[in-house]
Amino acid sequence: MAELKEYRGHIRNWASLCEELGVDASLAPKEREKAIIIKAYEKWGKEVADHLYGMFAFAIDDNGKLFCVRDQFGTKPFYYYVTKDGRLLYGTYIKSILEGEGFEKKLNPKALQLYMTLTYVAGEETFFEGVKKLMPGHYLEFENGRLTVTRYWTPTFKPDESKSLEDWADEIHNTLKSIMPEVKLPEETAESFLSGGVDSSYVLAMSDAKMTDSCGYDDERFDESPLAKKTADLLGRGNSRCLITPQMYFDAVPYVMKNMEQPLGDASAIVFAIACRETAKHTKLCYSGEGSDEFFGGYNMYRNAERYGDNLKTFYVGNTNIMKEDEKKALLKNYVEGVLPIDLVKHIYEETEGLDPLTKMSDVDIQIWLEGDIYLNVDKMSEAAGLEIRMPLTDRRIFDIASRMPSRFKVNEEQNKVAFRTAAAKVLPEEIAFRKKLGFIVPIRIWMADDNYNSSVRELIFSDTAEKFFNMEEVKKIWDDYKGGNSDLWRKLWTIYTFLVWYREYFE
Repeated sequence: MAELKEYRGHIRNWASLCEELGVDASLAPKEREKAIIIKAYEKWGKEVADHLYGMFAFAIDDNGKLFCVRDQFGTKPFYYYVTKDGRLLYGTYIKSILEGEGFEKKLNPKALQLYMTLTYVAGEETFFEGVKKLMPGHYLEFENGRLTVTRYWTPTFKPDESKSLEDWADEIHNTLKSIMPEVKLPEETAESFLSGGVDSSYVLAMSDAKMTDSCGYDDERFDESPLAKKTADLLGRGNSRCLITPQMYFDAVPYVMKNMEQPLGDASAIVFAIACRETAKHTKLCYSGEGSDEFFGGYNMYRNAERYGDNLKTFYVGNTNIMKEDEKKALLKNYVEGVLPIDLVKHIYEETEGLDPLTKMSDVDIQIWLEGDIYLNVDKMSEAAGLEIRMPLTDRRIFDIASRMPSRFKVNEEQNKVAFRTAAAKVLPEEIAFRKKLGFIVPIRIWMADDNYNSSVRELIFSDTAEKFFNMEEVKKIWDDYKGGNSDLWRKLWTIYTFLVWYREYFE
């Protein structure tokens, strides 16, 4: 008899699965989903994930054989570790492995070297020696001490030239319209995160959320919250604004790194964590708009794709590329030759051989960046705050459209996410649907230079802890240049700092 040992997520197509599998639809939602997973596994075995829409990671004990699976995009994490005596520790949190019998805690030194470029933990290795991530679209089997990991889903792209821009926009819109009722139950009440961008605005317009949640700053150069308020007003929804101060931001960093379980140098993660904590004070369920940038060509750098051409496979490792190898050699006390970020994505370039440059860039970000940064952040920070986040745009049915859409409908010389914005314009004013992408900006480049706020950063990057890993004269050089006015260096300092905060939380 199969037994569900671990599960986190939300199954969207539960109603049709209940009917197909003979599960009692009147069960409480979580019990119902657990029953669906067991019945689905008993019916479809290793192909179970192919029949589930939503976000999930779970482990099933099938008469002593363990079967673990992670969803196609990696919205929920899953980790595993083999002990010296051949037992498997596993879970959706690293902390459950750290507490397991037979776990030996050691830092994985290679992870830091990759982190210095990427600012997040990419690929299957983690910062804990021996703890691995089950990657998106993979399942794991463990029986009699033997571990096998199999890939069951790969993003594939087959451009369909037969459709017009309006056809693609219609397909996006109709698909999202069919997905939205699955994202929550009629009796549940959800709010919606809202920035100034099209993704969160579109999700809001398609939802029944009455209240929206935004973050803002005193510095209007970085503050998107007035745009969010304008959107909420236009759609007749309420808006709650959380004002984030520098002190609040810096104070939250240790909390974020501890609950993230891995260091994350994405400055917006701190803002997101604060937003989750504030939002959780008045709701337990919230919509968010992640996924469409990577699927539909949302980043401004994607407009350079054609210019990069075949050269992409020599340098493009995803959305962030903070430090080059010569910089890391100078900075790190223990630089290891041959540990290169580009090696993490070589298989993706092999899979996309012959496809256009934008598709290659998107696929790298779908497989590496989304899993390692965006979805990790959403999952860990919402869970820490006691908030459940659901992302309607992250869905195989939405990706299926993107996988067939020619790149010219994603990005052109003037605009990104062309077809997606055209779809959004069906329910949003054009000024919102076609608003220039701002990104989730944080004034950290200014705050960190301000001696009123940066004492925690200064203290740690020049500490004995930092000296274990970094050549201090190189750290000082970056700090002095940054303080001298080269504000572009903030990312390098922030990457060093976030690693050190995380290291203190877990190793000191």
